[in-house]
Amino acid sequence: MKEEENESEEKNIIKDEYNYLDQALRPSLWSDYIGQKTIKDNLEILIQAAKERNSTPEHILFYGPPGLGKTTLANLVAKELNTNMRVTSGPAIMKVGDLAAILTNLGEGDVLFIDEIHRLNKLIEEVLYPAMESGKLDIIIGKGPSARTIQLDLPSFTLIGATTRMSLLSSPLRSRFSGGIHRLQYYTEEEITQIIKNSAKILNIEITDEAAYEISKRSRFTPRIANYFLKRCRDYAQVNKAIIDIDVVKNTLKMLEIDEIGLGIAEKMILNTLINTFTDKPVGLNTLAAAIGEEENTIEDVIEPYLLQIGFIERTPRGRLATEKAKIHLKN
Repeated sequence: MKEEENESEEKNIIKDEYNYLDQALRPSLWSDYIGQKTIKDNLEILIQAAKERNSTPEHILFYGPPGLGKTTLANLVAKELNTNMRVTSGPAIMKVGDLAAILTNLGEGDVLFIDEIHRLNKLIEEVLYPAMESGKLDIIIGKGPSARTIQLDLPSFTLIGATTRMSLLSSPLRSRFSGGIHRLQYYTEEEITQIIKNSAKILNIEITDEAAYEISKRSRFTPRIANYFLKRCRDYAQVNKAIIDIDVVKNTLKMLEIDEIGLGIAEKMILNTLINTFTDKPVGLNTLAAAIGEEENTIEDVIEPYLLQIGFIERTPRGRLATEKAKIHLKN
């Protein structure tokens, strides 16, 4: 009877989490986090050493393309420390008062996670430096001759920053992440396959090994994309009263216009523009963005990394070029 109740409760939990799939699919234990072994090993040492000294870990910075698990790692660090994590982003901290409100509301030993930290403005950075180094917050009250500075003591905290644009992070800010600066690598197809199988278990859906591998081949080595494809395959299988097998995956991804190596409409548009519109001449980022009607940041941060990874485009001093490998793929 208890087992039936437990199963019922588990199903209810899974049902509730359908509304928060991204959160539900994030690993909640170190042992469940697949890939990034070097980073995990370094973080485990940092956390264990801090626990033994009864102190908070030093500040940490994660960088790399979107969807590789920067936020998930920050969550795992907070859980391992058994502390709260406050989440914000660079664009959300517009004024010094915003940062002061966040810092003064932290508890002892809390983790502060700032996503897109490269988008903090310089004034905010200047206030953040003493907070990171000595746990002090300097606030200027008033203007002109009557202005005065007050200094507030902050509780010990660990700042975890995440960025997709490491080059835009100022050198003084980078140097203050003394707990480690870690670049997240793309995953292997085997790791992505295992992530898909784990996600399928969480979502309580049936998937064949062949189908899981097919999704992984098209996921651009990125867990976020793999989970997105899995959820769309689940929808297709549910509507067609089927399990997720190889045919369901192929039909779903065909509807999404994703080819056998994971190229979508945006990637193909860039390649076709480079090959056909500009006839193999180097193309600058501004020109390419205007030609396909896409933002420069989206091309540079979201679309290009995978095309560079698989050797389909080259960046030259004069601009972007499509490779012979890309031309052969588009012809097939």
